[in-house]
Amino acid sequence: MLSPFERMIAKRYLWPGKGEAFIALVAGISVGVVMLSVAMLVLVMSVMGGFRGEMLDKFSGMNGHAVVQAFGGKLDNWEGTLEQVRKTEGVVSASPLIEQALLASFNGRTVPIFVRGNTDEDIAGLQDKVLFGDLSTLQAGSERIAIGSRLAANIGARVGDTITVINPQGRTTPFGTTFRQVPYEVAVIFEIGLYDFDETFVIMPMEDAQTLLLLGDSVGLIEVTVTDPDNVGEILEPIQGSLVGRAQIADWKQINSAIFEALEVERVAMFFVLSFMVLVASFNILSSLVMLVRAKTRDIAIMRTMGATRRSLLKIFVTTGTTIGTLGTLVGLMLGFLLLYFRNPIVDGIAWLTGVEIWDPSVRFLTSLPVRVDPWEIAGIAAMGVGMSFIATLYPALKASNTDPVQVLRYE
Repeated sequence: MLSPFERMIAKRYLWPGKGEAFIALVAGISVGVVMLSVAMLVLVMSVMGGFRGEMLDKFSGMNGHAVVQAFGGKLDNWEGTLEQVRKTEGVVSASPLIEQALLASFNGRTVPIFVRGNTDEDIAGLQDKVLFGDLSTLQAGSERIAIGSRLAANIGARVGDTITVINPQGRTTPFGTTFRQVPYEVAVIFEIGLYDFDETFVIMPMEDAQTLLLLGDSVGLIEVTVTDPDNVGEILEPIQGSLVGRAQIADWKQINSAIFEALEVERVAMFFVLSFMVLVASFNILSSLVMLVRAKTRDIAIMRTMGATRRSLLKIFVTTGTTIGTLGTLVGLMLGFLLLYFRNPIVDGIAWLTGVEIWDPSVRFLTSLPVRVDPWEIAGIAAMGVGMSFIATLYPALKASNTDPVQVLRYE
Protein backbone atom coordinates (compact mmCIF):
# COMPACT_ATOMS: atom_id res chain seq x y z
CA MET A 1 0.00 0.00 0.00
CA LEU A 2 1.08 3.56 -0.68
CA SER A 3 1.31 6.23 2.00
CA PRO A 4 -0.39 9.60 1.32
CA PHE A 5 3.02 11.10 0.50
CA GLU A 6 3.87 8.30 -1.98
CA ARG A 7 0.44 8.54 -3.56
CA MET A 8 0.74 12.30 -4.00
CA ILE A 9 4.18 12.10 -5.65
CA ALA A 10 3.15 9.21 -7.92
CA LYS A 11 0.09 11.17 -9.04
CA ARG A 12 2.28 14.21 -9.71
CA TYR A 13 4.70 12.19 -11.83
CA LEU A 14 1.87 10.73 -13.89
CA TRP A 15 1.22 14.26 -15.19
CA PRO A 16 4.63 15.74 -16.14
CA GLY A 17 4.98 19.52 -16.06
CA LYS A 18 5.14 21.99 -18.93
CA GLY A 19 8.85 21.58 -19.43
CA GLU A 20 8.51 17.82 -19.70
CA ALA A 21 6.26 17.55 -22.75
CA PHE A 22 8.53 15.00 -24.40
CA ILE A 23 8.26 12.70 -21.37
CA ALA A 24 4.47 13.08 -21.49
CA LEU A 25 4.50 12.25 -25.21
CA VAL A 26 6.52 9.06 -24.65
CA ALA A 27 4.22 8.04 -21.78
CA GLY A 28 1.18 8.67 -24.00
CA ILE A 29 2.71 6.57 -26.76
CA SER A 30 3.31 3.81 -24.19
CA VAL A 31 -0.36 3.86 -23.19
CA GLY A 32 -1.37 3.78 -26.85
CA VAL A 33 0.88 0.86 -27.75
CA VAL A 34 -0.28 -1.16 -24.72
CA MET A 35 -3.89 -0.36 -25.66
CA LEU A 36 -3.50 -1.44 -29.28
CA SER A 37 -1.53 -4.59 -28.46
CA VAL A 38 -4.07 -5.73 -25.86
CA ALA A 39 -6.98 -4.90 -28.18
CA MET A 40 -5.43 -6.86 -31.04
CA LEU A 41 -4.72 -9.83 -28.78
CA VAL A 42 -8.32 -9.85 -27.54
CA LEU A 43 -9.66 -9.53 -31.08
CA VAL A 44 -7.44 -12.16 -32.68
CA MET A 45 -7.64 -14.74 -29.89
CA SER A 46 -11.42 -14.39 -29.61
CA VAL A 47 -11.87 -14.74 -33.38
CA MET A 48 -9.57 -17.76 -33.51
CA GLY A 49 -11.42 -19.29 -30.56
CA GLY A 50 -14.67 -18.55 -32.38
CA PHE A 51 -13.38 -20.31 -35.48
CA ARG A 52 -12.53 -23.43 -33.53
CA GLY A 53 -15.71 -23.45 -31.46
CA GLU A 54 -18.07 -22.60 -34.31
CA MET A 55 -16.59 -25.17 -36.64
CA LEU A 56 -16.65 -27.83 -33.92
CA ASP A 57 -20.30 -27.02 -33.16
CA LYS A 58 -21.33 -27.14 -36.80
CA PHE A 59 -19.31 -30.27 -37.61
CA SER A 60 -20.65 -32.04 -34.53
CA GLY A 61 -24.15 -30.81 -35.36
CA MET A 62 -23.97 -32.76 -38.62
CA ASN A 63 -21.63 -35.64 -37.74
CA GLY A 64 -21.56 -35.74 -33.95
CA HIS A 65 -18.28 -35.78 -32.05
CA ALA A 66 -17.37 -39.18 -33.51
CA VAL A 67 -18.68 -41.77 -35.95
CA VAL A 68 -18.58 -45.55 -35.93
CA GLN A 69 -17.75 -46.17 -39.59
CA ALA A 70 -18.41 -49.58 -41.13
CA PHE A 71 -15.83 -51.20 -43.39
CA GLY A 72 -17.20 -51.33 -46.92
CA GLY A 73 -19.89 -48.75 -46.12
CA LYS A 74 -22.40 -51.29 -44.72
CA LEU A 75 -22.86 -51.95 -41.02
CA ASP A 76 -25.00 -55.09 -40.63
CA ASN A 77 -26.74 -55.88 -37.34
CA TRP A 78 -26.17 -52.28 -36.35
CA GLU A 79 -28.91 -52.24 -33.72
CA GLY A 80 -26.72 -54.13 -31.21
CA THR A 81 -23.76 -51.84 -31.85
CA LEU A 82 -26.01 -48.78 -31.46
CA GLU A 83 -27.29 -50.04 -28.12
CA GLN A 84 -23.75 -50.74 -26.91
CA VAL A 85 -22.62 -47.23 -27.86
CA ARG A 86 -25.58 -45.65 -26.11
CA LYS A 87 -24.79 -47.53 -22.88
CA THR A 88 -21.17 -46.33 -22.87
CA GLU A 89 -20.42 -43.91 -20.04
CA GLY A 90 -19.97 -40.35 -21.31
CA VAL A 91 -22.09 -40.82 -24.46
CA VAL A 92 -24.94 -38.31 -24.68
CA SER A 93 -26.60 -39.66 -27.82
CA ALA A 94 -26.03 -42.00 -30.75
CA SER A 95 -28.02 -42.51 -33.93
CA PRO A 96 -27.66 -44.42 -37.22
CA LEU A 97 -26.66 -42.51 -40.31
CA ILE A 98 -26.21 -43.08 -44.03
CA GLU A 99 -23.89 -40.86 -46.03
CA GLN A 100 -22.91 -41.32 -49.66
CA ALA A 101 -21.46 -39.14 -52.43
CA LEU A 102 -23.81 -39.11 -55.44
CA LEU A 103 -24.92 -36.77 -58.22
CA ALA A 104 -27.97 -34.54 -58.64
CA SER A 105 -29.49 -33.18 -61.82
CA PHE A 106 -31.89 -30.27 -62.34
CA ASN A 107 -32.66 -28.17 -65.41
CA GLY A 108 -29.81 -29.75 -67.35
CA ARG A 109 -27.22 -29.15 -64.61
CA THR A 110 -25.51 -32.04 -62.84
CA VAL A 111 -23.62 -31.39 -59.60
CA PRO A 112 -21.92 -33.60 -56.96
CA ILE A 113 -23.86 -34.01 -53.72
CA PHE A 114 -23.67 -35.83 -50.40
CA VAL A 115 -26.83 -37.75 -49.61
CA ARG A 116 -27.53 -38.19 -45.90
CA GLY A 117 -30.14 -40.54 -44.55
CA ASN A 118 -31.21 -39.41 -41.07
CA THR A 119 -33.67 -40.62 -38.47
CA ASP A 120 -36.81 -38.60 -37.82
CA GLU A 121 -35.28 -37.24 -34.59
CA ASP A 122 -32.15 -35.99 -36.38
CA ILE A 123 -34.22 -34.40 -39.14
CA ALA A 124 -36.35 -32.61 -36.53
CA GLY A 125 -33.12 -31.24 -35.01
CA LEU A 126 -32.60 -29.17 -38.17
CA GLN A 127 -35.67 -27.04 -37.47
CA ASP A 128 -33.68 -23.92 -36.53
CA LYS A 129 -31.65 -24.23 -39.76
CA VAL A 130 -34.66 -24.18 -42.12
CA LEU A 131 -34.91 -21.23 -44.50
CA PHE A 132 -37.86 -22.39 -46.59
CA GLY A 133 -40.28 -25.31 -46.41
CA ASP A 134 -41.65 -27.62 -43.73
CA LEU A 135 -39.57 -30.39 -42.15
CA SER A 136 -42.66 -32.32 -41.08
CA THR A 137 -43.26 -33.25 -44.74
CA LEU A 138 -40.05 -35.31 -44.84
CA GLN A 139 -41.55 -38.69 -44.11
CA ALA A 140 -40.38 -42.16 -45.16
CA GLY A 141 -41.73 -42.98 -48.61
CA SER A 142 -42.75 -39.38 -49.35
CA GLU A 143 -39.92 -38.96 -51.87
CA ARG A 144 -39.18 -35.51 -50.45
CA ILE A 145 -35.77 -34.15 -49.53
CA ALA A 146 -34.07 -31.17 -47.87
CA ILE A 147 -31.18 -29.45 -49.65
CA GLY A 148 -28.57 -26.86 -48.62
CA SER A 149 -29.11 -23.21 -49.48
CA ARG A 150 -26.02 -22.90 -51.68
CA LEU A 151 -26.85 -26.12 -53.53
CA ALA A 152 -30.31 -24.69 -54.20
CA ALA A 153 -28.74 -21.46 -55.48
CA ASN A 154 -26.22 -23.32 -57.67
CA ILE A 155 -28.82 -25.41 -59.50
CA GLY A 156 -31.65 -22.88 -59.30
CA ALA A 157 -34.00 -25.14 -57.32
CA ARG A 158 -36.80 -23.90 -55.06
CA VAL A 159 -39.24 -25.56 -52.68
CA GLY A 160 -41.65 -27.64 -54.77
CA ASP A 161 -39.21 -28.32 -57.61
CA THR A 162 -38.24 -31.90 -58.48
CA ILE A 163 -34.57 -32.83 -58.80
CA THR A 164 -33.12 -36.16 -59.89
CA VAL A 165 -30.64 -37.96 -57.63
CA ILE A 166 -28.30 -40.25 -59.56
CA ASN A 167 -26.72 -43.34 -58.01
CA PRO A 168 -23.96 -44.76 -60.30
CA GLN A 169 -24.17 -48.07 -58.42
CA GLY A 170 -27.49 -49.13 -59.91
CA ARG A 171 -29.05 -52.48 -60.55
CA THR A 172 -27.35 -55.11 -62.69
CA THR A 173 -29.22 -56.03 -65.87
CA PRO A 174 -28.42 -58.36 -68.81
CA PHE A 175 -27.13 -55.25 -70.55
CA GLY A 176 -24.83 -54.19 -67.69
CA THR A 177 -25.15 -51.96 -64.63
CA THR A 178 -27.56 -49.07 -65.08
CA PHE A 179 -27.48 -45.82 -63.19
CA ARG A 180 -30.26 -45.48 -60.66
CA GLN A 181 -32.11 -42.18 -61.19
CA VAL A 182 -34.78 -41.26 -58.65
CA PRO A 183 -36.81 -38.01 -58.71
CA TYR A 184 -37.34 -36.21 -55.38
CA GLU A 185 -39.37 -33.14 -54.52
CA VAL A 186 -37.52 -30.34 -52.70
CA ALA A 187 -39.51 -29.88 -49.50
CA VAL A 188 -36.99 -27.89 -47.41
CA ILE A 189 -34.06 -25.56 -48.01
CA PHE A 190 -31.74 -25.26 -44.99
CA GLU A 191 -28.56 -23.41 -44.07
CA ILE A 192 -26.08 -24.99 -41.64
CA GLY A 193 -23.54 -22.16 -41.88
CA LEU A 194 -20.68 -24.31 -43.17
CA TYR A 195 -20.09 -23.58 -46.83
CA ASP A 196 -19.29 -27.16 -47.88
CA PHE A 197 -22.35 -28.57 -46.12
CA ASP A 198 -24.71 -25.96 -47.55
CA GLU A 199 -23.28 -26.51 -51.05
CA THR A 200 -23.46 -30.31 -51.25
CA PHE A 201 -25.71 -31.87 -48.60
CA VAL A 202 -29.06 -33.48 -49.39
CA ILE A 203 -30.99 -34.90 -46.44
CA MET A 204 -33.73 -37.52 -46.64
CA PRO A 205 -35.37 -40.04 -44.29
CA MET A 206 -33.30 -43.11 -43.43
CA GLU A 207 -35.60 -45.55 -45.20
CA ASP A 208 -35.53 -43.55 -48.45
CA ALA A 209 -31.71 -43.45 -48.36
CA GLN A 210 -31.57 -47.24 -47.84
CA THR A 211 -33.84 -47.71 -50.86
CA LEU A 212 -31.87 -45.28 -53.03
CA LEU A 213 -28.52 -46.88 -52.17
CA LEU A 214 -29.83 -50.48 -52.20
CA LEU A 215 -28.61 -51.07 -48.64
CA GLY A 216 -31.53 -53.11 -47.42
CA ASP A 217 -31.71 -52.72 -43.62
CA SER A 218 -28.04 -51.74 -43.24
CA VAL A 219 -26.61 -48.35 -42.34
CA GLY A 220 -23.22 -46.84 -43.03
CA LEU A 221 -22.40 -44.99 -39.82
CA ILE A 222 -23.39 -44.40 -36.25
CA GLU A 223 -22.86 -40.80 -35.14
CA VAL A 224 -22.02 -40.24 -31.49
CA THR A 225 -22.22 -37.17 -29.27
CA VAL A 226 -20.30 -37.19 -25.97
CA THR A 227 -20.12 -35.04 -22.85
CA ASP A 228 -16.50 -33.96 -23.39
CA PRO A 229 -15.48 -33.54 -27.06
CA ASP A 230 -11.80 -33.09 -26.18
CA ASN A 231 -11.72 -36.56 -24.57
CA VAL A 232 -13.91 -38.36 -27.08
CA GLY A 233 -11.21 -40.98 -27.77
CA GLU A 234 -10.99 -42.02 -24.11
CA ILE A 235 -14.78 -42.12 -23.76
CA LEU A 236 -15.26 -44.47 -26.72
CA GLU A 237 -12.21 -46.65 -26.05
CA PRO A 238 -14.23 -49.37 -24.19
CA ILE A 239 -16.14 -50.31 -27.37
CA GLN A 240 -13.10 -50.48 -29.67
CA GLY A 241 -12.60 -54.21 -29.11
CA SER A 242 -16.11 -55.18 -30.16
CA LEU A 243 -15.73 -53.37 -33.49
CA VAL A 244 -12.55 -55.12 -34.67
CA GLY A 245 -12.99 -56.34 -38.24
CA ARG A 246 -16.38 -54.66 -38.63
CA ALA A 247 -15.93 -50.95 -38.16
CA GLN A 248 -13.65 -48.22 -36.83
CA ILE A 249 -14.17 -45.13 -34.71
CA ALA A 250 -13.21 -41.75 -36.17
CA ASP A 251 -13.58 -38.71 -33.93
CA TRP A 252 -13.85 -35.05 -34.91
CA LYS A 253 -10.11 -34.54 -34.42
CA GLN A 254 -9.32 -37.20 -37.03
CA ILE A 255 -12.09 -36.34 -39.49
CA ASN A 256 -11.17 -32.65 -39.59
CA SER A 257 -7.56 -32.90 -38.43
CA ALA A 258 -6.11 -30.68 -41.18
CA ILE A 259 -8.49 -27.82 -40.43
CA PHE A 260 -8.20 -27.87 -36.64
CA GLU A 261 -4.43 -28.36 -36.63
CA ALA A 262 -4.03 -25.41 -39.00
CA LEU A 263 -6.26 -23.29 -36.76
CA GLU A 264 -4.26 -24.23 -33.66
CA VAL A 265 -0.92 -23.44 -35.31
CA GLU A 266 -2.24 -20.12 -36.58
CA ARG A 267 -3.67 -19.30 -33.16
CA VAL A 268 -0.37 -19.93 -31.38
CA ALA A 269 1.60 -18.05 -34.04
CA MET A 270 -0.69 -15.00 -33.86
CA PHE A 271 -0.49 -14.91 -30.07
CA PHE A 272 3.31 -15.11 -30.20
CA VAL A 273 3.59 -12.35 -32.79
CA LEU A 274 1.12 -9.98 -31.14
CA SER A 275 2.74 -10.53 -27.74
CA PHE A 276 5.78 -8.70 -29.12
CA MET A 277 3.61 -5.59 -29.29
CA VAL A 278 3.15 -5.78 -25.52
CA LEU A 279 6.94 -6.18 -25.17
CA VAL A 280 7.49 -3.08 -27.31
CA ALA A 281 4.99 -1.19 -25.15
CA SER A 282 6.86 -2.23 -21.99
CA PHE A 283 10.10 -0.87 -23.49
CA ASN A 284 8.30 2.42 -24.12
CA ILE A 285 7.23 2.51 -20.49
CA LEU A 286 10.81 1.78 -19.43
CA SER A 287 12.21 4.58 -21.60
CA SER A 288 9.64 7.12 -20.39
CA LEU A 289 10.43 6.27 -16.76
CA VAL A 290 14.18 6.49 -17.36
CA MET A 291 13.70 9.98 -18.78
CA LEU A 292 11.42 10.88 -15.89
CA VAL A 293 14.01 9.72 -13.36
CA ARG A 294 16.72 11.79 -15.08
CA ALA A 295 14.46 14.83 -15.19
CA LYS A 296 13.53 14.45 -11.52
CA THR A 297 16.98 13.60 -10.18
CA ARG A 298 17.18 16.86 -8.18
CA ASP A 299 13.67 16.36 -6.76
CA ILE A 300 14.56 12.78 -5.79
CA ALA A 301 17.70 13.99 -4.00
CA ILE A 302 15.71 16.63 -2.09
CA MET A 303 13.12 14.05 -1.05
CA ARG A 304 15.90 11.80 0.19
CA THR A 305 17.36 14.60 2.33
CA MET A 306 13.88 15.26 3.74
CA GLY A 307 13.60 11.65 4.93
CA ALA A 308 12.10 9.74 1.99
CA THR A 309 13.31 6.13 2.06
CA ARG A 310 14.62 4.11 -0.83
CA ARG A 311 11.56 1.88 -0.48
CA SER A 312 9.24 4.88 -0.88
CA LEU A 313 10.98 6.00 -4.07
CA LEU A 314 10.89 2.46 -5.43
CA LYS A 315 7.13 2.26 -4.78
CA ILE A 316 6.51 5.69 -6.35
CA PHE A 317 8.14 4.86 -9.69
CA VAL A 318 6.81 1.30 -9.82
CA THR A 319 3.32 2.68 -9.23
CA THR A 320 3.79 5.32 -11.92
CA GLY A 321 4.88 2.84 -14.61
CA THR A 322 2.40 0.14 -13.62
CA THR A 323 -0.44 2.66 -13.70
CA ILE A 324 0.49 3.56 -17.29
CA GLY A 325 0.47 -0.13 -18.25
CA THR A 326 -2.79 -0.82 -16.39
CA LEU A 327 -4.51 2.16 -18.00
CA GLY A 328 -3.40 1.01 -21.46
CA THR A 329 -4.54 -2.56 -20.69
CA LEU A 330 -8.02 -1.49 -19.51
CA VAL A 331 -8.59 0.80 -22.48
CA GLY A 332 -7.26 -1.95 -24.77
CA LEU A 333 -9.75 -4.45 -23.34
CA MET A 334 -12.61 -2.02 -23.94
CA LEU A 335 -11.40 -1.31 -27.48
CA GLY A 336 -11.04 -5.04 -28.15
CA PHE A 337 -14.60 -5.77 -27.02
CA LEU A 338 -15.87 -2.84 -29.08
CA LEU A 339 -14.15 -4.20 -32.20
CA LEU A 340 -15.59 -7.66 -31.51
CA TYR A 341 -19.10 -6.22 -31.22
CA PHE A 342 -18.86 -4.36 -34.52
CA ARG A 343 -16.70 -6.95 -36.32
CA ASN A 344 -19.09 -7.77 -39.15
CA PRO A 345 -19.90 -4.12 -40.05
CA ILE A 346 -16.15 -3.40 -39.99
CA VAL A 347 -15.45 -6.30 -42.37
CA ASP A 348 -18.29 -5.19 -44.65
CA GLY A 349 -17.00 -1.61 -44.57
CA ILE A 350 -13.47 -2.62 -45.52
CA ALA A 351 -14.83 -4.80 -48.34
CA TRP A 352 -16.92 -1.86 -49.60
CA LEU A 353 -13.98 0.56 -49.49
CA THR A 354 -11.49 -1.77 -51.17
CA GLY A 355 -13.88 -3.56 -53.50
CA VAL A 356 -12.43 -6.89 -52.36
CA GLU A 357 -14.46 -9.69 -50.80
CA ILE A 358 -12.59 -10.12 -47.50
CA TRP A 359 -14.81 -12.84 -46.08
CA ASP A 360 -15.21 -15.54 -48.72
CA PRO A 361 -17.29 -18.44 -47.27
CA SER A 362 -15.89 -20.86 -49.85
CA VAL A 363 -12.42 -20.29 -48.36
CA ARG A 364 -13.30 -19.64 -44.71
CA PHE A 365 -15.86 -22.48 -44.47
CA LEU A 366 -18.12 -20.32 -42.26
CA THR A 367 -20.66 -17.84 -43.61
CA SER A 368 -19.93 -15.15 -40.97
CA LEU A 369 -17.03 -14.05 -38.76
CA PRO A 370 -17.37 -16.02 -35.50
CA VAL A 371 -16.24 -14.95 -32.02
CA ARG A 372 -15.91 -16.90 -28.80
CA VAL A 373 -14.54 -15.03 -25.76
CA ASP A 374 -12.68 -17.16 -23.24
CA PRO A 375 -12.66 -15.40 -19.81
CA TRP A 376 -9.45 -17.16 -18.79
CA GLU A 377 -7.77 -16.11 -22.02
CA ILE A 378 -8.83 -12.49 -21.52
CA ALA A 379 -7.57 -12.61 -17.93
CA GLY A 380 -4.23 -13.97 -19.18
CA ILE A 381 -3.92 -11.16 -21.75
CA ALA A 382 -4.69 -8.54 -19.10
CA ALA A 383 -2.22 -10.13 -16.67
CA MET A 384 0.46 -10.16 -19.36
CA GLY A 385 -0.09 -6.48 -20.16
CA VAL A 386 0.07 -5.40 -16.52
CA GLY A 387 2.84 -7.87 -15.64
CA MET A 388 5.20 -6.77 -18.42
CA SER A 389 4.51 -3.14 -17.54
CA PHE A 390 5.45 -3.88 -13.93
CA ILE A 391 8.68 -5.60 -14.96
CA ALA A 392 9.58 -2.61 -17.16
CA THR A 393 9.36 -0.29 -14.13
CA LEU A 394 11.89 -2.16 -12.00
CA TYR A 395 15.10 -0.81 -13.53
CA PRO A 396 14.19 2.92 -13.49
CA ALA A 397 12.60 2.53 -10.04
CA LEU A 398 15.78 0.93 -8.66
CA LYS A 399 17.83 3.64 -10.35
CA ALA A 400 15.75 6.32 -8.63
CA SER A 401 15.86 4.63 -5.24
CA ASN A 402 19.67 4.38 -5.41
CA THR A 403 20.13 8.09 -6.12
CA ASP A 404 22.83 9.57 -3.87
CA PRO A 405 21.61 13.01 -2.65
CA VAL A 406 25.15 14.10 -1.73
CA GLN A 407 26.40 13.64 -5.28
CA VAL A 408 23.37 15.35 -6.82
CA LEU A 409 23.26 18.37 -4.48
CA ARG A 410 27.02 18.88 -4.14
CA TYR A 411 27.10 21.91 -6.42
CA GLU A 412 23.62 23.27 -5.63
